[in-house]
Amino acid sequence: MRVAAQSPEGSPLILVVDDSAVVRQALSAILAAAGMRVEVAADPIVAAERMRRHRPDALVLDLEMPRMDGLTFLRTLMSQPDPVPALICSSLADPGSSAALQALEEGAVGIVTKPRLGVKGFLEESAAKLVDAVREATRAQVRRRAPAPGPRLGADAVISPRPARPLAETTSKVVAVGASTGGTEALRVLLEQLTPEVPGIAIVQHMPEAFTAAFARRLDQTCAIEVKEAAQGDRLSPGRALIAPGNHHLAVRRTGAHYVAEILDGPPVCRHRPSVDVLFRSAAQAAGANAVGVILTGMGSDGAQGLLEMREAGAHTIAQDEATSVVFGMPRAAIAAGAADHVAALGEIPGLIVDLASRSGAGTRAAAR
Repeated sequence: MRVAAQSPEGSPLILVVDDSAVVRQALSAILAAAGMRVEVAADPIVAAERMRRHRPDALVLDLEMPRMDGLTFLRTLMSQPDPVPALICSSLADPGSSAALQALEEGAVGIVTKPRLGVKGFLEESAAKLVDAVREATRAQVRRRAPAPGPRLGADAVISPRPARPLAETTSKVVAVGASTGGTEALRVLLEQLTPEVPGIAIVQHMPEAFTAAFARRLDQTCAIEVKEAAQGDRLSPGRALIAPGNHHLAVRRTGAHYVAEILDGPPVCRHRPSVDVLFRSAAQAAGANAVGVILTGMGSDGAQGLLEMREAGAHTIAQDEATSVVFGMPRAAIAAGAADHVAALGEIPGLIVDLASRSGAGTRAAAR
């Protein structure tokens, strides 16, 4: 049972674990100014002692520290029955680095890359972003991670709104998936259960530039289907999943009888680039009733409007349920908007995708109600 130390006002308790006194001081000032209570520790050993006395709502954790590195400490935290959400703030967490990607895979709810020089100034300039990230971490529902069984190998500003034009039922199908916080693990669970017969999949995972290529490569090693970072013109063929490259929007376009990936620039949509809303709108316009839309765990509301547009275009739509979401924000917003035909646990979604993709779209969906 979670028993976090709270002030009478209910302000969250944050534990900053970093061997730099400058970083501890700067983060303490920033988080305290945002109404949070802060404790600090110079290494994971001290942090463990602090946590025995008062369970924090979230950790801000460096990776490079004395006595125990942050990744080992994170792994230990995630093995506990009720793990504390951890936000990584480290100079080792460069975009695309193996350390950063491994931290996400081990259960970190987010990554903030701090520079090796001018750290104090960077933290102060990034105060609003840091506060948002820490607040998001306090809301995350992280779960105990079982030990691995063994070594593993290995949007209007972007797409103009227009009436959807559903395609003929004889055309091929496509699946569009959106995720944010907690999505790296959710996507692994989802994709590892799919077989090469599944329709082509387009994915937006909120992730910084340069992370997505490494993320796709790791998934490709563990999945029966092909997983790659999307490139302009890549075909969305059966048994293939394309992940939006960081800092670029991903859209689905139809060419002849096939669907292909289109990589777009443009401003952030719902504060994100890539944006789930952009992907979902493009799927609604390109595929109509021949699409399946899936919105997974994540903070905020990106994807809710786009999923509604998919549903209105005749697509089957799925939202992950609260019980299996790390953060229920994006699925909740989609459900509240009336965008989700189905609300399902993460483990049920792969089978549901296969089942719905075999149906004929809007007409079948309406008849099934």
